[in-house]
Amino acid sequence: MIPKLELVPHPRFPEYYQICKRTGVCFYKPGKTREYKDSYFLEEYRNQYHKTYYEDESSLRELARKRLRMLERFLKPNGSTLFELGSAAGFFLDEARNAGFQVSGLEISPAEVEYSVKTLGLDVIRASFLEENVLQGSSYDAVAAFFVVEHFPDADFAFEKLTGLVKPGGFLFLGLPSLYGPTFQTNPQEWFRMHPEDHFWDYSPGSLKKMLKGYGFTTEYKKPMSYHPSRDRGWRGKTLSHRLFARLSDLTCYGDTFHLIAQKKQT
Repeated sequence: MIPKLELVPHPRFPEYYQICKRTGVCFYKPGKTREYKDSYFLEEYRNQYHKTYYEDESSLRELARKRLRMLERFLKPNGSTLFELGSAAGFFLDEARNAGFQVSGLEISPAEVEYSVKTLGLDVIRASFLEENVLQGSSYDAVAAFFVVEHFPDADFAFEKLTGLVKPGGFLFLGLPSLYGPTFQTNPQEWFRMHPEDHFWDYSPGSLKKMLKGYGFTTEYKKPMSYHPSRDRGWRGKTLSHRLFARLSDLTCYGDTFHLIAQKKQT
């Protein structure tokens, strides 16, 4: 039986968080649901990166190829099936197809689904992951979700469904914000000031590893997505060089965002 999250008030930030006493996963109490239309997708991206999603295509494709190199350390393409939850315009899926994966995706934005299907020729369906019958009976060698899982109010439901899509011996590949990074660890006021209101759950590499273990997964890989020593207040106000900070961050997965790959046990 899969253990459910057991929430209690956070010892330091009870006004913001409830924390699972078993895993350390945190529920953001002020979280609010919102409707994810095309305007959300395009405006949020522009607000964060100061360019449109499509203007940033080259860097997004390079990030996709970088992610695929991570995954290919554990799973060779050679016709392996790969599904992406929240596939946006399909750049990651397109690069995965070019690498030799059999790809498919799910996206809620009508414009992004149209671009994926009509322009890139991808197998992407438009639906909400929360719909009961969506993807029923489907299974894949790899399931990817980048900056998606934190948006679901019911983490137990979302992870049970998400992990159920992975074949025995297959892999779950996630990218998400991290509580074990310089912002939350050394400047929590800034973390809460910038916290998106539609992020309901916050994870660290350690808490996510514990949570996935309950679903029969073993974490095989975890690393920060980027390095920001300037965000770390450091020891007595001192900061490390970028090179040293990056080396230590890689060793401990210390970053404001991280990637994690976990393998589902064989039945």
